[in-house]
Amino acid sequence: MFTGIIEEIGEVTAITPSGDGWRLTVRAPKAVSDAVHGESIAVSGVCLTVVGSTADTFDTDVMKQTLDVSALASVEVGTRVNIEKAMPVGARLGGHIVQGHVDGTGEVLEVRPGDQWSVLRISLPADLAPLVVDKGSIAVAGTSLTVSAVSPSTGSGTDEGHWFEVSLIPETLTATILGALAVGDRVNLETDILARHVERLLAFRSEGGSR
Repeated sequence: MFTGIIEEIGEVTAITPSGDGWRLTVRAPKAVSDAVHGESIAVSGVCLTVVGSTADTFDTDVMKQTLDVSALASVEVGTRVNIEKAMPVGARLGGHIVQGHVDGTGEVLEVRPGDQWSVLRISLPADLAPLVVDKGSIAVAGTSLTVSAVSPSTGSGTDEGHWFEVSLIPETLTATILGALAVGDRVNLETDILARHVERLLAFRSEGGSR
């Protein structure tokens, strides 16, 4: 379990084919300072397991399904990634509940820089659009953010027809990879777990499966 509060920016230092997936080596000195084998670390919003480590890097296996549904498929050696270790029991929940289970990816459609902050408009897959609301929470590349605007619910029904916006404060721009995003970049998206549960319950209700 994570909170979406990024602890450091890491860097992919090696990518090794492993079966139908990859083994990634990521440089993240702060994260590995006390990391142990089997520990969970979120890499740009994807929950991955540490299978080996050095003084400043860790290795993790990424299966084909994860590559198919996340933006990790496009990383290269040198790619910078957001890093967050799992939340310890009893810690403050600074962001929101983030599982590290990516729902899909979005494309940066617009970057509107301001004097102190920046606004990103990101495309939203049609099946995720009902789960994202104005002033609600969303994890973008593993970063807990508040939605500042959403496309109308009467959109075209295509991926390009749905979008949301987030406003990035100076701390987010410098402490995460989001400040370096440009139009056309793809990012991992994780919607609010509460919204996903409500959608599932309503689906059963509409099908007559609810008691």
